[in-house]
Amino acid sequence: MRTALPVALAAVTLAVAGCGAGSDAAADGKIPVVASTNVWGSVVAAVGGSEVSVQSLINNPSADPHSYSDKPEDATLLTNAKLVLYNGGGYDDFFAKLVTAAGADARQVVAFDGHENGDNEHVWYEFAAVRKVADRVATELGDIDPAHRDTYADNAKAFDDKLDALAAKAAAIPDVKVVATEPVAHYLLEAAGITDVTPPAFSEAVEEETDPPVVAVADTTDLITNKRVSALVNNAQTETNVTDRLIDAAKSAGVPVVDVRETLPQGVTDYVEWMTKEVDSLAGAVS
Repeated sequence: MRTALPVALAAVTLAVAGCGAGSDAAADGKIPVVASTNVWGSVVAAVGGSEVSVQSLINNPSADPHSYSDKPEDATLLTNAKLVLYNGGGYDDFFAKLVTAAGADARQVVAFDGHENGDNEHVWYEFAAVRKVADRVATELGDIDPAHRDTYADNAKAFDDKLDALAAKAAAIPDVKVVATEPVAHYLLEAAGITDVTPPAFSEAVEEETDPPVVAVADTTDLITNKRVSALVNNAQTETNVTDRLIDAAKSAGVPVVDVRETLPQGVTDYVEWMTKEVDSLAGAVS
């Protein structure tokens, strides 16, 4: 992932559910949980409800997990955590290193588990993967806190049902072609039956955090200006001269721009609420 926006991480620790740091949460009787990003933090919050206190290291809409700089308080959070959750797949390697460095003795859930190296790492857009995470979180929380095991299982079931509804809504989107500034929403497009025709050289360069070849940029722009795609899917957290030009080309050609994200938007704490808006936005653009 490539981020050219300013990264302001002065207050990257956000309580998604409950309040206070890990030690305070333990004193309150809540299970202290630490997640790498607020996307995964919101999943834990949905399953754990009022019994957990979730801290997410990255919640700033402009923050890049690849360039995150750890802080002394992170070690304290992780040392006190009973459960930690991160994406994996090379996406948030900083978190795994922090867990090891802090000597954290917490249960771990890695969202990318079950995928193979080379698979797209943005698994929060894969509803089946998110469901597995929610179910695993329910199991881990139930082992930590047996008295509320049924509560966690029920919360996970309710969350899973909402994911099933989201998957059905995505599957109803027309099968069209799009281009993307970055393959962040790969799994959502796949669930919708939408074909991403972005030139591979363009996508590969973006994923490797290098400038796309001039020819690849030209080919991508041509797909937009000649309206051979139904939409441009844009990572709203990545802004470069190239993405700006593609967005300008889309606006000039009357091709809809669909923004997707890597963390929850400002003011949103619920995964399903956020993802429903993402699915609706995509459907509205290409229908």
